[in-house]
Amino acid sequence: TPWTLPSNLAAAVGPDIEYSVVVPAAGAFAGRRLVLASARVGAYARELGEDVEVVATMLGSALVGLAYRPPFAEFVGRANAHRVLAADFVSTEDGTGIVHLAPAFGEDDMEACTAAGIEPVIPIDAKGRFTAEMPAYEGVQVFDANPAVIADLKAAGVVLRHETYDHAYPHCWRCRNPLIYRAISSWFVRVTEFRDRMVELNEDITWVPEHIKHGQFGKWLEGARDWSISRNRYFGTPIPIWQSDDPTYPRIDAYGSLAEIERDFGRLPLNASGEVDLHRPFIDDLTRPNPDDPTGASTMRRIPDVLDVWFDSGSMPFAQVHYPFNNREWFDSHYPGDFIVEYIGQTRGWFYTLHVLATALFDRPSFKTCVSHGVVLGSDGRKMSKSLRNYPDVNEVFHRDGSDAMRWFLMSSPILRGGNLVVTEEGIREGTRQVLLPLWSTYYFFTLYARAATHGRGFIARRLGDHEIRELPVMDRYALAKTAELIETVTAQMEAFDVPGASESLRAYMDLLTNWYVRTQRDRFWDEDEHAFNTLFTILETVSRLAAPLLPLVTEEIYRGLTGVRSVHLTGYPVASHAWADPSLGGVMDQAREVVSAAHALRKGRQIRVRQPLSRLVVAVAAPEALAPYAGLVATELNVKAVEFVTTDAFTATHAVERRLTVNARAAGPRIGKDVQAAIKGSKTGDWSEVDSGVVSGGIPLEAGEYELATVIGGSDSDSDAASVLPSGGFVLLDTALTDGLEAEGYARDLIRTIQDERKREGLDVSDRIIVALVVPVDRVAAVEAHMQLIAHETLAEDRETGVARVAVTAGAGLTVVISKH
Repeated sequence: TPWTLPSNLAAAVGPDIEYSVVVPAAGAFAGRRLVLASARVGAYARELGEDVEVVATMLGSALVGLAYRPPFAEFVGRANAHRVLAADFVSTEDGTGIVHLAPAFGEDDMEACTAAGIEPVIPIDAKGRFTAEMPAYEGVQVFDANPAVIADLKAAGVVLRHETYDHAYPHCWRCRNPLIYRAISSWFVRVTEFRDRMVELNEDITWVPEHIKHGQFGKWLEGARDWSISRNRYFGTPIPIWQSDDPTYPRIDAYGSLAEIERDFGRLPLNASGEVDLHRPFIDDLTRPNPDDPTGASTMRRIPDVLDVWFDSGSMPFAQVHYPFNNREWFDSHYPGDFIVEYIGQTRGWFYTLHVLATALFDRPSFKTCVSHGVVLGSDGRKMSKSLRNYPDVNEVFHRDGSDAMRWFLMSSPILRGGNLVVTEEGIREGTRQVLLPLWSTYYFFTLYARAATHGRGFIARRLGDHEIRELPVMDRYALAKTAELIETVTAQMEAFDVPGASESLRAYMDLLTNWYVRTQRDRFWDEDEHAFNTLFTILETVSRLAAPLLPLVTEEIYRGLTGVRSVHLTGYPVASHAWADPSLGGVMDQAREVVSAAHALRKGRQIRVRQPLSRLVVAVAAPEALAPYAGLVATELNVKAVEFVTTDAFTATHAVERRLTVNARAAGPRIGKDVQAAIKGSKTGDWSEVDSGVVSGGIPLEAGEYELATVIGGSDSDSDAASVLPSGGFVLLDTALTDGLEAEGYARDLIRTIQDERKREGLDVSDRIIVALVVPVDRVAAVEAHMQLIAHETLAEDRETGVARVAVTAGAGLTVVISKH
């Protein structure tokens, strides 16, 4: 910013920085004494020369108070100006260690010079052009003046070095034009007089996330300064202050109502239509003689400034209802507000101005709870911007995924806990896959089977009464118990404004509903089990109401389809029924789900599909008798022939269980260097231990991400055994050996899936009976014939009365499936 040098009024040094007086032997400054920070002398070796002599050194404090001749002479002689000041912002990282101060064009400059009694000079007008105070550059825009300023200083022989610094520079966020800092006069609110009270009242506010309270907002309050509320604009809210136009007879009047204005001016401001209009230019037409001027010559005129728009925003709670002139009773019962939300930057904007005015006017907070969310970032990691277009096309997202998908993506993300969020199409689709599709597919499953029930006449499901719950099968009671837990959890989270937490609870529940309840009870719906239909109806009706704030459109469609009621959003929010609760059942069933999940992971690890039957699963837990009643359920879910429950003690007596450490050398190496070899050796020799902060191996502490811990189970009878540790304690061991019989049944089940897919492609109804013609490889004919009845039953290719299979199989080179409706 060379253009600020004509306005130089002081120079700053660091009081504790050492400075050197040097005399170059050659060059443009030969024989002249130059002062710069000792740490910076080497940086100017080329300009100072090799034979530079250091004639003295001193601390910066010794230079404070010395006068100097400024680079331009236009403002020489101003009070207290052109002296050396002490400042704590001076550094020796670059430059000379001496900082030029132009108080009208920098905040630090202004504070340092104001403390020294130096009045700023402003030879720059509102359009960024030099005024007549600088004749050499008068009328020149500041950026255009930079080359001339540098040339003139070089011609004067006062430039030691001219170089360019690359750094962040302020630009208008709308038009991208560069900006300059320029001091202007302003009206202020004396915030510093009630700053401590603002800090006290902040304790009454609930902040989400909580750290904002004493962090970003609390720290900002502690350092709050007086608030500049005036702006040099034409449009805006005029400041209702009238001032004498003659400083000989000073007077200031501030008005708080139309009645006061009409009292003093004899009329109200009227626009061309004869309506009262408080905006410019009509408000500025109101003038009157200065009552304090006995000569009657001076006039009271409104100051030309308008209010900072943040003053308008901070006034919103009372201004919106025209308080105190109207609606006093309403305002007193509705203030402070229960809840507000905006992005985290408003800790210095709207949140702050609301709090300032509430404290000053009412001595209480403006809001009870504030959610401060993070910043929405585009796919390139920068702040999402219409001008940058760095985000997926919204209309395309709505058309492809639906607006609920976008809403869920935002509400389930860390952004509502103060974190930032990168918007990507993949992230939006992930929410669709995890929540929207499971919810909709469960509803579709229910309606599909309900319509097909009773030979196509349909089943009319209803909501279960509390008195019926105890008579339900165990899986229905478990699903209802989990639904009751969900209601309580989500309600508590929503009341605490933890929307991401509520979203996560719903996501986890949908996994339970679809991948546990519906999948395990599918046969009951085919068998037209009344309890199953009514239970799932009750769950869907309840969950639709619970999830309506998070997924307003899909829950609307589901709820209307289930009940025929006009809208889910016109119904009551669900309350957990005490009759649904069953903590003991939930604990056992949760453990059964854990067993199934762990065993499925073992299948995946061995790359064995679920349709392939296996012979045996061993489950070792502390209380196997509690899980034993669910052996059939576990066996069906995992497609194993037998499930054996044993105690953990019995299991560990025959299987070696140990913890193993693996050091990630690539992750740990950059931090610990050659010590990584000692850590690796310790992991292999057993010289390691787990500590609260992580792991110590070979005496070297390792951090998260630099190692992996695994529980390894040995002692199995066969290499085909796969074992895993249960998160809640205990073990599962899956026999993955395949016999000819198991492989044959696996092939038959694969064939069933193929036939079912063919049914869908043909558009058949779920209840339609079919005839199947199969051509299978020669070596698979026996497998098909051995499981003919299973194939026929699962695909509805059997006679309804006799149970005779309508499946024909012949040998061929490949697989061919032909179905026809019977």
